[in-house]
This record gives sequence, structure tokens and C-alpha cells, in this order.
Amino acid sequence: MKPRILIVDDEPDIGKALTFLLKREDYAVLAVTSGEDAVEKLKQESFDVVITDLKMGRLDGITVLEKAREISPDTSVIMMTAFASIESAIEAMKKGASDYIVKPFLNEEIRLTVRKALEQKKIIKENIALKQQISQHMGCKEFVANSDCMLKIVETIEKVAPTKSNILILGESGSGKGLIAEVIHCNSPRRDRPFISINCSAIPEGLLESELFGYKKGAFTGAVCDKLGLIPLAHQGTFFLDEIGDMPQNLQAKLLKILETGEVYPLGDTKPRIVDVRLISATNADIENKIKEGKFREDLYWRLNVIEIKVPPLRERKDDIEIIARHFIKKSSEEQKKAVKGLDNHAFAALMEYSWPGNIRELGNVIERATVLAEGDQITLTDLPDKLRKSVQDKESSTLRVYLNDYEKSLLLKTYASHNKNKDETARSLGIDLATLYRKFKKYGIDAE
Repeated sequence: MKPRILIVDDEPDIGKALTFLLKREDYAVLAVTSGEDAVEKLKQESFDVVITDLKMGRLDGITVLEKAREISPDTSVIMMTAFASIESAIEAMKKGASDYIVKPFLNEEIRLTVRKALEQKKIIKENIALKQQISQHMGCKEFVANSDCMLKIVETIEKVAPTKSNILILGESGSGKGLIAEVIHCNSPRRDRPFISINCSAIPEGLLESELFGYKKGAFTGAVCDKLGLIPLAHQGTFFLDEIGDMPQNLQAKLLKILETGEVYPLGDTKPRIVDVRLISATNADIENKIKEGKFREDLYWRLNVIEIKVPPLRERKDDIEIIARHFIKKSSEEQKKAVKGLDNHAFAALMEYSWPGNIRELGNVIERATVLAEGDQITLTDLPDKLRKSVQDKESSTLRVYLNDYEKSLLLKTYASHNKNKDETARSLGIDLATLYRKFKKYGIDAE
């Protein structure tokens, strides 16, 4: 089916010209001459893209944009405006417009802008479909990804999940190591048995040993009854040791023995418990460097690292940001009982510009906060923390300066050429004095000879 485009402009000649141009690109095009007609058409028919003039009669382009977002949220809206109203067009983008075009425009600029809008819509649909496909495939845990590096990890999970091999997951804090461990368990033959996890850095050394191995009554002061350790509790299931790099060295030796013999000795007991566990461990530390420093046993490392999975930080897989953000928006909206459905273009740009030192965990926190603060069905730039807003505002300011400089240079060159390189007539036509003209020529490297 051909992409459908609605053109809205109170100047019929512009509507006719755009219709002719875009039909040659094999699009289905309809042109109307008022905002009121545009809203009626949006209610009656579906369109992939709306191209609307900003300044019109009673119902202007901003209102058309707002109505389009309300009636058909998936429709991309492109604003048309004169050069003097660029700030208004940028404000429209903050409200959800996908792009803007400055009049007078070039035909190729129109073609590229429409293609870009259609491509963005296609990517969003593919991401949603891919998310559903991966989620269904990964079983009991929802796992969303779109980047090549994460899809390769999915392929690795498919290969290793059915096995008994121990797995070491490497990656920064908050990058999703725990989720990957759960996904492996959910897709293994042990899925109906326990999945038990513990964070080695979160429990004091004195308590960690008794938590892992258990103890007999009377083993130490306060041991008033027998306690089964977490490793025996995971019998025939999966045991996940998070932040294994922080495990004390005396416990490393005991863990190595369990892996070699399959036997656990509770504290104060001389009889071992036989255990069958699949061990998955994770760390954000440089284990090989810890081995060199004598802080981690090399023989244990090779026992743990039968299969190694490296999880890249979020800043290195920005193709995943949108799909993960949408997942968190859906989750937070349901929890907060709000009707937030997505992000506007500026909010999305801020997510893409930010470096995410806290990785997925930080992204989830930001989205939950933004969902609570959002007043409409879209998260906007004002709903995001200051550190995210600053990153995109700095870029926008720089982009606008570049655009204005490019436009001014182009205008100077065209006017200069149209007056046969007569500097006096060029300055008079532009409404500036000759000294200003020379300064601008020098600024843009225009040869005045």
C-alpha cells in the first residue's frame, strides 16, 4: 500500500505543487486548504504523514498538530514555515512535530524530509514487532533489545541455556546482567526449579558465608536452629552470584570446592549436602586485573568462566534506548494508572544525547519519574531531569546557529550573484550598509573580488 500524505496549506498553489511533486514519488497525496478540513480528513481517513503550514486561518498548524496527535498518534507531522517563524517551528517540534521545512524550499528537501518521516515510522513499527517477538521467545522474562550486539547475546543465550555450563556475565552496573541470568534460567531445562540470587557486595563477609552454605544449630552464637544455605536451596535449579568479584578470598576457596565436588558443608556440620546447581555469576569488576593483584583465584575464574557474556553499556548500544524506554513507559503507565503512550521528539533526542552512566537502571528511573510528571499522553522535555534537558538544549542551540549561518551565507551569495556581483546594489537590496556587507563576506569566506 502506498504511503498516504495529507497536505494542509491555505495557498492552493503550494498544495498543488506539493501534490504533483509527491505523487511522482509514488505516494498517495491529498491536499486541503484549511486546518478545519485537515481535522475532518484525519477523523475520516488514516495518513502516514501530514505536511501543514504553520500560519493559516482560524485553525493554524499548531492546532492541526495537536489534533493529529490526539486523533492519530502514529501519524508524523511536518511543519512548513517562513524563515522568520523558525522559532515557532522548533516550538512545534517540542509539541510532537517530527520535522519542519523553511519556505521557500527545494524539491529535494521535501523529498528527503518525507522519506525521513516515513523511515522513522517504519523503524518504530519494526522495533515494536521485534520487541514482541523477542519477549515471546525469551519465555518468562521480558527481554527487549534492538541493537546488533544485544541480538547476538540473544543468540548466545539460545545456545547456552539448554546446557549445564557455568556462565560469567561481564558488564557495568545497571546494564542488565541480572535479567540475562534470569532469561537463561527461564529458557533452560531447570526453569521449573528454583532461581536464587545473591549480591556478594551487599552482604557483610561474616554473614555471607552462612547465607551461602547454611549452618547447624550451635555453630555460632545466635545459631538457635539449623538453616539451609542458599546454594542448597537452589538444588537442581540455578544459582546467580552477582558481583562475584567482591567475594572474600576465603569464600572463593570454598566455592571452588563446591564446584569441583558438588558438596556443600554447612557451618558447624561435618556431613556434606549434595547439590546440583547451574552457577551463573556476574561482575562489573576487571577480574583478570584482580587475579594479577592476587585478589581473585585464577582457578575459580576458569571454573566460573566456561561461557562468557559481555554486556555493553547503554551508551554503546543506543539503538536499544527507544525500545527499552517504550517498555518502561508502558510498565510505569500501568503502575501509575496514567495514559502516557510515548515520547515527543525533543524528549527522545534528550535520551539519545545523554551518556547513561547508570545504564538501564538509570533509564528506568528517568522514565518512571517522567511518567509521573507528564501531563498529556506524551513525555516532553520538561518532564525529564535537568541533566538530560541540558544535553539536548545545547545541541539544539548549536544546530540552530549553524542553520541560520548557512541560510545567511546562501542569501548573501544568491543576492550578490543576482546583482552581477555589484556590492553597492547587494548591500542596498539586503538593507545593510557596505561595511556590514564586507564583514559578512569575510565571516563566511566569500570572495568579494
